[in-house]
Amino acid sequence: MEPTKPLSWTGLLVALWGVGGILALLVHALFRLTPLAIEPVVNDMMNAWHWTCYVVWAVMNAYMEGYRGFQKSFSPMVATRVMSLARDPQPLRVILAPFYCMALFSAPRKRMCLSWFIIAMVVCLIIIIRQLSQPWRGIVDVGVVIGLTWGASSVLYYFIQALRGKPLPTPRRS
Repeated sequence: MEPTKPLSWTGLLVALWGVGGILALLVHALFRLTPLAIEPVVNDMMNAWHWTCYVVWAVMNAYMEGYRGFQKSFSPMVATRVMSLARDPQPLRVILAPFYCMALFSAPRKRMCLSWFIIAMVVCLIIIIRQLSQPWRGIVDVGVVIGLTWGASSVLYYFIQALRGKPLPTPRRS
């Protein structure tokens, strides 16, 4: 296997814009949801049933959203697309780098459809979850916070691995 050429300064800036935009979206969501996720805990709003749901939902989301969704699929795809863009910057892709890296355009049809479907589902879920009262809102949000934390960490991890020239895993879904 032939070693990859280091990125130019321009390529590095493009890569930082692409991954930075995605991380900004994830971190923004974390800052908004974390207080809602811990509110039922700090305000002592939960009984044994709520606590059971809180813990089970957190564990399920760590696995489903964090591990399977982000670590095994989304994050390696983002790192691959970020490095591809950094090595072959095209004006529209650079301007819209975070969206390009999330495979919202200029991607295989199946991947693009999946990316748009996931965004539509997330928007629908946000609308529905906002209607929940505490402690149920906090129970749902703790799972999301754990999944997003895992996701942001894995995006950053795979991006650093890609910058170091390490091979990336093939995303579970392409």
